[in-house]
Formats: sequence, structure tokens, C-alpha cells
Amino acid sequence: MNQLSGNLRRLRAARGLSQDSLAEAAGLSRAGYRNLEAGETEPRAATVLSLARALDVSPADLLRPAPPLPRARFRSTARLREREQLLIRVARELESYVQLEELVRDHGTRFDPGAYDPGPGTPIERASRAAGKVRAAFELNGCQPVCDISGLLEGNGVKVLRLPIATEGFFGLSVIDPRWGPAIAVNVWERITVERWIFTAAHELGHLVLHHADFDPSRSDEVPENEKEADLFAACFLMPEQAFLDEWEQASGLPLYDRVLKVKRIFRVSYRTVLHRLGELGYPAVWPIFLTQARRQTGRRLLRTDEPAPMDAAEFQRGVGAAPARREPDQLSESDFVVERRQRLVRKAFQGDLISMGRAAEILGLPLAEMRKLAAAWA
Repeated sequence: MNQLSGNLRRLRAARGLSQDSLAEAAGLSRAGYRNLEAGETEPRAATVLSLARALDVSPADLLRPAPPLPRARFRSTARLREREQLLIRVARELESYVQLEELVRDHGTRFDPGAYDPGPGTPIERASRAAGKVRAAFELNGCQPVCDISGLLEGNGVKVLRLPIATEGFFGLSVIDPRWGPAIAVNVWERITVERWIFTAAHELGHLVLHHADFDPSRSDEVPENEKEADLFAACFLMPEQAFLDEWEQASGLPLYDRVLKVKRIFRVSYRTVLHRLGELGYPAVWPIFLTQARRQTGRRLLRTDEPAPMDAAEFQRGVGAAPARREPDQLSESDFVVERRQRLVRKAFQGDLISMGRAAEILGLPLAEMRKLAAAWA
């Protein structure tokens, strides 16, 4: 009852709900709900299920104690009301991840963020040196594009979590914690492009190696200098200078608009990332030219929050009045950001009778019916 009471207060506050509105959403009387939150009455199983549905969590999330907050660093452009709850969710997912590793005795490679410290220098010097060290450790040659960043990170000891969070104020966070090892969580909400997911993963990797001594879950403010340095790291990691310049030169016969889109596809990044990289390498005039050519291609002025690709009918029908998804020209698909290692561990544990079907579904965040389909597909 004490766990339920505390979890109800925390989850209700995170969602900005009053006691009365949550009671109504769960089909409870106001007095009945207040008694539950005060810890004065014991709920029936059906009541716990109703509250879990109303709060969009699992029943277990209402009944078990919240884990200690991980040593995490946020990438957030807005103050998030659900910040603590998001950190708890990350902690629980990482707990499950480590339990899986122990069950199947597969702990993978260990990643040491402190091994890539670039030393003193300007932000671009530090970012470039650190990116070069990490690429060498990951056995990427100087010109090789990063084709599967999730697989690359997990294969080198960085756990990757996909979290669909309905906000554009949060893109991702990174974790350095001795209990779970280094990890990166990426917001894979449908209105955020796959290109942004990939860049966020590289950005958070930059925080792991450049700012590994500065992880504190109690701090929610961003340090602009560190954010800029992590952005530079991501650009250098995803698009090494010489490889980028080689591809840029090979596409020199194309109009700038098409040239940017071609290079973007090669390195699997946003067109904005390509333009920023060009600016860093001494091409400051590309932005106005690109915007002018984009207007000719699309028939309208390209706003800062736009992507030069039209919204299709299916997207329009997702919600009247909803903000349009930020689109990428020549857009990547969800299959370009797949997290495989945890699913592989779940299969090994399930087929070895180490976890139940229900536990497998819980770890992967799937409905039981979908988990059954996945298990059948494995067979």
C-alpha cells in the first residue's frame, strides 16, 4: 500500500493530473481514489489495472519501489514535467537489461568512456580528436560511414534504449552508472525523424566520452558549451572530415540542394547536419543558397522547423490540428535505427526457459499477443 501510494502521487504529478481527474479516468469515486493515494485503503486487483491504464504504465509500476535515479545527463530543450519518471523508466529498463545479461551469462563488451578523453583544446579540436579515437576503437576506418549506429554502440559496450516520448523537448539522454554500465536512451517518437534519432545517439556518445566526469541526475540544466561540443563530436563521428569532403567533391556536378541530399543519404544524417558541417569546414554561404533552391523545389519558403517534403494523407489523418511531423528529404525509415542486442538476449533467455512469455513481453514493451507472434517467428 505504501508503494502504491507513493507511485500514484509521483505518476499523477508527472502527468499534471489532479486527484479528481485521475479518479474519473480510472472509473473510481473521488473519495475512493483519495483514500488509495493516502494509503488508507487496500485496492482490488481490478482497481490497480484501471489506474495503470489511466496512467499508461504497467500494474507492476504501481506496486514496486522506484529504483534509485541513474547517473544520467539529459538532452532537453524544455523543462520536462515527467523528468523524474523518465529517469525511473530508464533505470528499470537498464535493471531488466542487466538481469538478462546475468541470466544468459552474456555481458558483452565493456565500454570505458574515460579512455577517449581528448585533452585540452578548442571545442572542435577536442570533438575531432575524441571522435577519431572512438572510431578507431570501433574499428571504423577514416572514410567508413556509420551504417548501423545502434548495432555499433551495443557491439562496443554501450546499451541503447528506444523510448517513444511524445515531446519534441527531449531527444535523448546518456547514463554512466556502475550498476548498469554506459547507456544511451533515444526518443523515437514518430514525429521525430530517424535522422534525428541517429544524430542524438552520436551526440550522447559525445557526452559519454567528453563529459564523463559531469553526470548528475539532480541537474536538469544544459551547459551550452558542452552541448555544442557534443554536436561537433556527432558531426565528426558520423562524417569524418576527409570522407565528407571527398563525397562532397564527387557530387560537385549537382545543384546544391540535390548535392546536400545525396551526401546526407551517404552518411545517414539530417540535411541540417550536412549544412552545419559545411559551415565548420569553411563554406558559410551554403545556407541561403540551399534555402533558395529548396523554395524552388517545394514551391514555398522553408521555415526553420520544416523539412522539404510534403505531408502525406496518412500523416494528416493522425490528428486534426496536430503539428506536422518534421520530415527529412529522402527520409530514412524506422528500420534504420534498430536495437537488436536486448531482443537477442530475450530470445536466448526465453528459449532457455529462464524467463516466461509475460516477462519477455514486459522487457520488450510488447503486448502479450505481439510477444506470442514474435516467439512464433523465432521458432
